Amino acid sequence: MAEITASLVKELRERTGAGMMECKKALAENNGDIDAAAEALRKSGAAKADKKADRVTAEGRIGVAVNGGKAVLVEVNSETDFVANDVNFKAFVDAVAAAALASGAADVEALKSAKLASGETVEETRAAAIQKLGENIQIRRLAKVDGGNTVGAYVHTNGKIGVLVDLAGGNAELANGLAMHVAAMNPPHNKAADVPAEFVAKEKEIELAKMSEKDKAKPAEILEKIISGKINKIISEVTLYGQSYVLDGDKTVEQAVKAAGGDVVGFQRLVVGEGIEKVVEDYAAEVAKAMQV
Repeated sequence: MAEITASLVKELRERTGAGMMECKKALAENNGDIDAAAEALRKSGAAKADKKADRVTAEGRIGVAVNGGKAVLVEVNSETDFVANDVNFKAFVDAVAAAALASGAADVEALKSAKLASGETVEETRAAAIQKLGENIQIRRLAKVDGGNTVGAYVHTNGKIGVLVDLAGGNAELANGLAMHVAAMNPPHNKAADVPAEFVAKEKEIELAKMSEKDKAKPAEILEKIISGKINKIISEVTLYGQSYVLDGDKTVEQAVKAAGGDVVGFQRLVVGEGIEKVVEDYAAEVAKAMQV
């Protein structure tokens, strides 16, 4: 039986991120063979990952990677904001984004088998991260731009919002400014032509219903002008091109883009946890219940 030294346990902990007692046990069970012990811990980590797989992951971070006219965003979720702000989790998110860009993965499923710089797959590293951080971790979404145009990329300082802008023409400064604008203003559509006809028809119906009987009695052409003016204002509010540019309030986004000789082909915006129903824990009630047992 090989001697399990403190330095050997320390080395295994640094390699795997597992607890001291888990490392000591793994080394003992594998006769001090650190490679075999590391593999055993990884396997047990995968088992732990499976046990945590049903836990709700509504927190996390957005990762971004850009190379020329290509860029990706990834949303990686955790159970708590505490883990989302852990340096190891942040490093994992950055590594996943880099792997997504390098591999050209089309979706999250394909991304799982992509290799990280370490040589491990994304899925293997995710299982190890679950073991190390003690929470369910999921790679939820991937968004990409691959048109060979100028790419604007922005991730907010809290890591919760990420945006990519695909800009034909223009310049990098404008593209990045537009990404910041989309992050702040969240336009549902790019241009007026992208707004669904059903939406426009419904808004016309609503505006007509809001008008006074006196206005409704006006000639049809005047009534149409009034309604059109209101609809145009609404469309400007729900389109990137129609909004006032956050970095230059004297211009609309469309004016700023055209002044730079550009055209926004499209944009992608991810927000951590959007659409996920969060579990609200009532710890006071839980403690009170436990004390009654």
